[in-house]
Amino acid sequence: MTRRRSALYMPASNARAIAKARTLDCDVVILDLEDAVAPEEKPAARDRVVEAVREGGSGARELVVRINGLGTPWYADDIAAVRGMGVDAVLVPKVSYPSDLEAIRVSLGEAGPPIWAMIETCAAILSLPALSQAAWGSRLTALIAGTNDLAKDMRCRPGADRTPLIPALAATVMAARAAGIVALDGVCNALDDPARFAAECAQGAMLGFDGKTLIHPSQIDAANAGFGPSEDELAWARAIVAAFAKPENADKGAIRLDGQMVERLHLAEAEAMLAR
Repeated sequence: MTRRRSALYMPASNARAIAKARTLDCDVVILDLEDAVAPEEKPAARDRVVEAVREGGSGARELVVRINGLGTPWYADDIAAVRGMGVDAVLVPKVSYPSDLEAIRVSLGEAGPPIWAMIETCAAILSLPALSQAAWGSRLTALIAGTNDLAKDMRCRPGADRTPLIPALAATVMAARAAGIVALDGVCNALDDPARFAAECAQGAMLGFDGKTLIHPSQIDAANAGFGPSEDELAWARAIVAAFAKPENADKGAIRLDGQMVERLHLAEAEAMLAR
């Protein structure tokens, strides 16, 4: 099973950053043509992405390109570039309605890459059930929380605990789970506050996200740790699998294990954790 604990944005305008991405321990590299690239640099950055993907060298990391959004002057050229590029997915900002997904799918073509959608507007949060239902037909495979833009759209003040955003974050996870797709938490801007970043990872994992989007390589290790199982969790998962494997428990729907009631749904969770 594919792990997506850490998804690192790298500016497509920076050739050295693209090269460095091939050496990092993140699960996903997102080559960014949107926020990280100045308008006058976007055509050259697009060409650089095409060349980088052609060169390869990403190894087991998933390679995703974030393009400029629908309605921007760069969207059509970005789509044309990524359509047959061979990337694992195309990340599209500010997807707010099922009609956006339909337009993107048409632009990419049926043979184009899967879609990852940024959920970063109030309209997107209110459309999450419809976006979830439209996932299969549009080949939407991931929802990415765009917490900075969402906070701006809400006019809220998230603070270190992100309290105003929690309902939206939880709704994003639920929509992803309903569609059977990936959910990634938003970025943390506090580069010089590792304790805050670790707390955001713990919060995101608690909410059910598969991983976190990152803005600096220094955040990779903490994200991999925060969204990966701990040794205690792995030991508990192995104990559950071993307990249900005993002949006397073969037909039981629930068993008692170390003072806890454990059901077969917990067995399925344990097996999935060990598979990852």
